[in-house]
Amino acid sequence: MLELLRIRNLALIEDAELEFSPGLNALTGETGAGKSFIMRAVDFLMGERMDKKLVRPGAEKATVEALFVLPEGEAVIRRELSAETGRSRVYVNDALSSQPTIRDMGAQLVIHTSQHGQQKLLSPAFQAEILDSFLPDPSLLAERNDRLAVLNDVLERKRRLSEKFDDLQKQREFLEYQKKEIESVDPQPDEEDDLEERKKILKDRERAGECLQNALDILHGEVGMLDAMTLLNREMEIIARLFPGFEEDREAVETFRMRLHDLDNRLRRGPSDFDDDDPMSLDDIEARLFALARLKRKLRRGLDEIVDMKAEIDESLSFLDACALDMKSLGREEDKAAAGLREVLEKLNKARKKAAGELAIRIVDELTDLGFSEHVKVHFEFDARELYPGCEDMRGRLMWVPNPGQPAQPLDKIASGGELSRFLLALVTMRGHGDQDGQTKDARPSLIFDEVDAGIGGLTLNSVGKKLRNLADRQQMLLITHWPQLARMADRHFLIKKEVVDNATYTRCERLEGGDIKCELARMAGGGEQGAALAEKLCK
Repeated sequence: MLELLRIRNLALIEDAELEFSPGLNALTGETGAGKSFIMRAVDFLMGERMDKKLVRPGAEKATVEALFVLPEGEAVIRRELSAETGRSRVYVNDALSSQPTIRDMGAQLVIHTSQHGQQKLLSPAFQAEILDSFLPDPSLLAERNDRLAVLNDVLERKRRLSEKFDDLQKQREFLEYQKKEIESVDPQPDEEDDLEERKKILKDRERAGECLQNALDILHGEVGMLDAMTLLNREMEIIARLFPGFEEDREAVETFRMRLHDLDNRLRRGPSDFDDDDPMSLDDIEARLFALARLKRKLRRGLDEIVDMKAEIDESLSFLDACALDMKSLGREEDKAAAGLREVLEKLNKARKKAAGELAIRIVDELTDLGFSEHVKVHFEFDARELYPGCEDMRGRLMWVPNPGQPAQPLDKIASGGELSRFLLALVTMRGHGDQDGQTKDARPSLIFDEVDAGIGGLTLNSVGKKLRNLADRQQMLLITHWPQLARMADRHFLIKKEVVDNATYTRCERLEGGDIKCELARMAGGGEQGAALAEKLCK
C-alpha cells in the first residue's frame, strides 16, 4: 500500500506531499492542473523513463519519494533525476538500488490503469498477454520460452555451421593449393631468424679463420716475429750483463717473447668454441632462406603468419571433412528440441483454451455488473503463430457481441471509449481478485485509475462507481476522475490545482475536508445552483 508520496522540483510541482488513505483516494481538479502528472511521477518511481527537461527550472534535480507498507514492513523508495545529465538514481531504504530491481518490485506495489491502457487493450498482442496472465499454471509459459530458446540456439548454431561450410567449400581448392605450397617448404616457427643467426655465425667463423692464418704468417713469415724476438732476447742478455741499467728492458723483451710463444700455441689450436658442428653449410642456409622468401612472396604473408595459416588451413579442411557429421548431430539436437517445444505447446494451447472459456464467463459477469446488457457475450478466438514447422503457438484474441443478433467482432471494431473503460475495469477487478485472496488489504498492490471513467455516464456511472467502491474496500485505490458521483465515494479527497505566484506557475496538492469537499463536488457538477444542489445531494 502506498502511504505517502512526496514530489519535489518536477515540472510545475515545487514541493507536494500526499498522505493516502488505505481505501479510495480521489484526485480531482481542472483539466491541465497536473493530476495525471502526479501518477506519472509514481510511474517514474517504479522505473519508467522521464526527460530531464521536466526538472523544474532552476533546480539541480527532481526527486520522487514514496513510503510503502509491505507485509514484511515499511519500504522507502526514492528516485532522483539530474537536470544536467538526465541520469537518475534510485534508492530503497536509503541504499542505492537499480532500475531493474525497482521494476521487479513495481508489479507487487502498483497496478496503474490509464487511458493509455485502453489503447493497449485494442492490441491483439496485449489481449493474448491478458489471457496468459490468467493461466492456472504460469510455468508453462516459462517452459515454452526455455524450450524455444534451446531450439533457437540449435538453429543458430546450425545456421553458422552451414554458412561456414558454404564459405570454406568455395575456398577449398585455393586452401589445398596453399597447403601444398606450405608443405613443400615446411617452414618452422622462428626458422628464418634462426637461419639468419646461423648464417652470421658461419660468416664470422670464416673471417676468423682468415685472421688466424694471417696472424700465424706474421709470426712465422720470412722475418718472423718469434725468430726476431729470440735474437733480440739473446742480444739483450749480453747488453744487460755489460750494462746493468738495461736489465729491466731485457726482462720486458723476455716477457714479450714468452707471450708470443703462448700466442703462437693458441693460434695453432684455435679458440675453444670454434668447432664447426653446424650440419648446414653457408650455401645450404642461403638456399633455405631463398625458399622461405619465395614462399612469403607467393602467399604475401610473414613466416610466422604462414606457420599459423597452415594450422588454420588444416583445421578448415578437417572441418569440411567432418561437417557432415556435425550437421547430422545438430539435426538430432534440432529434432529433440522441436519435439520438446511441440510437447509444451500442446499443453500450453490446451490450457489456454480452457482458461479462455473460464475467463470469458468471468468477464461477462463483471461487464454485466458494470452496466452492460445481460445479453453481452465474450469469447476468445485463437490465431496460430508458427514458431517452427509443426510447432504452433495459439494466441488468444478477445471477441465480443455487445448486443443480440450481431456477429462477434474484435474490440477495436465496435467498442467505444466508455466500453473500453469498463472492459479495463473488469479485467483489473479480476486481476485484483486473482492470487491475492488471503492477503491483507495493506499487502495488496495499490490500484491507480487515471480517468478510466471517461466516456461513461448515467446508470453506467453508478455501476462503475459501485464496482470501484467494492474494489477499494479490498485494496487501496488512487482514482483520477472528473465525475462528482465517483469523487464523493472517496475516503480521502485531494484537489490538484495550478497557481501563479510572482509570474511563476505552481501545481498545488491540497487535501480536502468538510465543506471544501462539497465546494469541489459543486465545481465538478458544473457550478452554479445546479452544481451546488447536486453536491448537496451527493454529500448526504
